[in-house]
Amino acid sequence: MSAISVGQAVVLGIVEGVTEFLPVSSTGHLKITEGLMGIPVDDKSVVAFTAVIQVGAIAAVLVYFFRDIVRIVSAWGRGLADREERYHHDYKFAWWVIYATLPIVAVGLAAKPLIEGPLASLWVVAGSLIVGSGLMWAADRMGRHKRGEDDTDLRDAMLVGSSQILALLFPGFSRSGATISTGLILDLERVAATRLSFFLGIPALTGAGLYELKDAVGAGIDPLPLVIGTAVSFAVAYASIAWLLKYVAKHSFNAFVVYRIAIGVLLFGLLGTGVLHA
Repeated sequence: MSAISVGQAVVLGIVEGVTEFLPVSSTGHLKITEGLMGIPVDDKSVVAFTAVIQVGAIAAVLVYFFRDIVRIVSAWGRGLADREERYHHDYKFAWWVIYATLPIVAVGLAAKPLIEGPLASLWVVAGSLIVGSGLMWAADRMGRHKRGEDDTDLRDAMLVGSSQILALLFPGFSRSGATISTGLILDLERVAATRLSFFLGIPALTGAGLYELKDAVGAGIDPLPLVIGTAVSFAVAYASIAWLLKYVAKHSFNAFVVYRIAIGVLLFGLLGTGVLHA
């Protein structure tokens, strides 16, 4: 029997879409939501389901940044055929995204038993939410916000891409939170750091979703909840992306820091009182 119903898939799709690209941890919110709905957070089919509906959010990025992606991929293709084209920033950027994805792929494959086992605990989520908030708060104040998207280089991409490992190992840390914070530490503007986080998330999250697809279907998740959850995730994530880019252009990340701490403390309380089980 499927571990997730259609109604639960809609709720999880909304949560995924809202939180995937906001620096508040989609994994953490999904695990909290699953716990409140009585869904076992460490069930393999549930872990696979949440990875697959992320593809909906990634599809939203592909649509939202379609022109940018076409420009970058076209430049990459031209560079492969023409040596002079290889000096263009878009050609280099395409390779940087590829290189920056390799660390998280390697760690994801090597640490899969831990990620789906002990590290899936809600205690880890609660702690990571709070620790990640500290990093974001410090990064927003440490960074000088003076470098634009065209100023990024391979070092930036590798450091930001590798920071995704924090969210992979510690659900609740937030992939977007870790990558945006790293970008801010590297003195990127808030919008540039956020956009870089989006681009670096495309191959990593798409690969994770496709990798888990066979496990999700084979583990007893019906195709209908998968499709519905993914579709809802896409629609909500598209709106979330548009809102976030407008927000960070004029605001700091203080609101997210406060929210993350509040959710982390609340989660500790729910776990400590037995309302939720880790």
